[in-house]
Amino acid sequence: MTAVIELDLGDSHADITDHDVYTQGVPHATFLRLRTESPVSFTEEQDGRGFWSITRYDDVLYVSRSTNLFSSAKGIRLEDMDDEETEARRTIMELDPPAHSRYRRLVSRPFSPRAVADYESSVRELAREVLEDVRGETSFDFVSRVARQLPMRMLGTLLGLPEQDLDWLVDRGDALIGNTDADFTDYVVDQVDTSDYRLLPFRSPVALELFEYAEGAMAARRTHPTDDVLTSLLQPTVDGDLLGDEQLKNFFTLMVAAGNDTTRYSMAAGMKTLADRPTLLDSLRADPAAIRVAIDEMLRWSSTTMHFRRTATQDVELRDQTIRAGDKVVVWYVSANFDAEQFDEPFGFDATRTPNDHVAFGLHSPHLCLGAHLARLEMRVLFEELLPLLDSVRVTRSERLRSNFISGFKRLEVEATWR
Repeated sequence: MTAVIELDLGDSHADITDHDVYTQGVPHATFLRLRTESPVSFTEEQDGRGFWSITRYDDVLYVSRSTNLFSSAKGIRLEDMDDEETEARRTIMELDPPAHSRYRRLVSRPFSPRAVADYESSVRELAREVLEDVRGETSFDFVSRVARQLPMRMLGTLLGLPEQDLDWLVDRGDALIGNTDADFTDYVVDQVDTSDYRLLPFRSPVALELFEYAEGAMAARRTHPTDDVLTSLLQPTVDGDLLGDEQLKNFFTLMVAAGNDTTRYSMAAGMKTLADRPTLLDSLRADPAAIRVAIDEMLRWSSTTMHFRRTATQDVELRDQTIRAGDKVVVWYVSANFDAEQFDEPFGFDATRTPNDHVAFGLHSPHLCLGAHLARLEMRVLFEELLPLLDSVRVTRSERLRSNFISGFKRLEVEATWR
């Protein structure tokens, strides 16, 4: 089940900070050159002080795991923030151990492997409903009709939110994660002045709407507890720890934004992969048990979250380069996942690749994405339900997100024939 090279590697000297570059696809040729010539290299920024790009798999793991040397506390995106901005916008992602570990204990219970396993029947039911809505249609946008719908509806189920609110919520999550794309927000951060919103997540006024919604939802749970994740987040741990109101609002906003978008884009990338490889689609349809392994290759291939930023806490020598205390350091997951020293034929899609120790979700680090198990479950169930129904599929038009942070297809129009 291996399909070697079908990726357009792009320009070998692309500006990896430029959002527009990624609308044409990930500049894999540039990352390949950096891995070969200068795996720890300084990258200039047009409107910033520059940063160190970490592009090899082993180095990405080293930086991600060495939280004492490379801190998340100054932010996880390229943007520089002052102390006031950093504190106001802090989430679990902008914390280092031990504070990160404590926060994670407070919020991780609903996302543990055991808890997620219990969600499978709900995910499967929702997947069937979503697919029934498009089954028989010969032409549709896979992103809006399928890949957006399943994570969105599951988010509503987990959080106990009214179905009529979900589109509104996910639209606002899109405006946050997609804050560099004019299709998702009027406040494109590199095109308009967003300084009035510098104390809000993603420098977006949309965050205020989500904060207000979160306050109402939490107040309702305090008065009438229900069996959902929001009620769970209000409960103290065995040690008596509780999330504060600001932490709750920030975490709710993070769930709405990251809990839908990244899974959606990974699903869309998986669908395009199968559409581009009809023999692979046939193989997986004939052997549904193989879908579980193929999902991890889809995650490596899509590398939806392309990077996270860290800040050096002291001078560090790495591959003969001196990184100074206070320097920004960016771990490029999208580069590490195509490192030939870690993955045989990295530009070949191998649905049977095992082991597959990709770094999607920030795997192998303390900052492993809380929703990783749920995202895997949603992707597996979707394709388990979809492939037996689908005879063939062809992509007729695709459009990528304008972002150097999140890689994904915001539109994926397909022609399908059904069984």
